[in-house]
Amino acid sequence: MDRILSETTKNQELRTKNIFACRDVHYSYQGKFPALGGVDMTICAGERIALVGANGSGKSTLLNLLDGLIFPDAGSIHYLGRELTEAAFLDQDFSIAFRKHVGFIFQNPDVQLFCPTVREDIAFGPLQLGVPETEVRNRLEKLAKMLQIGHLLDRSPHQLSVGEKRKVSFATVLAIEPDVLLLDEPTAGLDPQTTTHLIDMLVHASEAGKTIITATHDLHTITDIADRVYVFGRDKRLAASGTPAEILANHDLLQTNNLLHAHFHHSRDHHKYRWESQEN
Repeated sequence: MDRILSETTKNQELRTKNIFACRDVHYSYQGKFPALGGVDMTICAGERIALVGANGSGKSTLLNLLDGLIFPDAGSIHYLGRELTEAAFLDQDFSIAFRKHVGFIFQNPDVQLFCPTVREDIAFGPLQLGVPETEVRNRLEKLAKMLQIGHLLDRSPHQLSVGEKRKVSFATVLAIEPDVLLLDEPTAGLDPQTTTHLIDMLVHASEAGKTIITATHDLHTITDIADRVYVFGRDKRLAASGTPAEILANHDLLQTNNLLHAHFHHSRDHHKYRWESQEN
């Protein structure tokens, strides 16, 4: 009983630890195309966050900022208390530690897959981070079984289907065993069965204590993958935040931000509204 209480306390303490703190973050592409107009957000360890909004509202830009691929024009982003700047990533110790603990799964898996075979793609990340080859092989075998991609290991990633590429891109990130997962539209282009499998993996990762931040248009999935939802508005700012239930219940908010459209259906006995995700 004492051990269980100790683990519970540990998990509660973990969730109060700030992983990312965004303060009035602004960003423009090429200095003239605004992408974010002042975003404030705090993300704690172990949280599951969904970023939703219309195309061009800033979701992907925020993920790139959180991954240290680009840096704010104004405002700041801190990771475990340290500001993410170009200078910070010149510190090799910090850069290696950050890349070990934060993994980014891009919307387009072709960006992530560049080796001759799937096996080499999965092994690339951990090998670059200094993981011993025996451990890399163990991780590869484990992931191949979990993701059901063992039959793909010796194939070229560019000959795979969209769903297969998505699984492999997941494997390349999971192979480094990050504490934080950043996902950009992970269900885009996937069939229902693969989407379900992906959601199951995210649930499993969350249960293992991972912090998961997902940009998505797929409102049908947010109750499964998120504890808190941030809605991005047309002005590149946060329009609202809340639990999935609170956000999904606010039809005016979702329609205003181009996330839903209403279909009025007549039936013989009653009228009902059916709200569906707006394809973008």
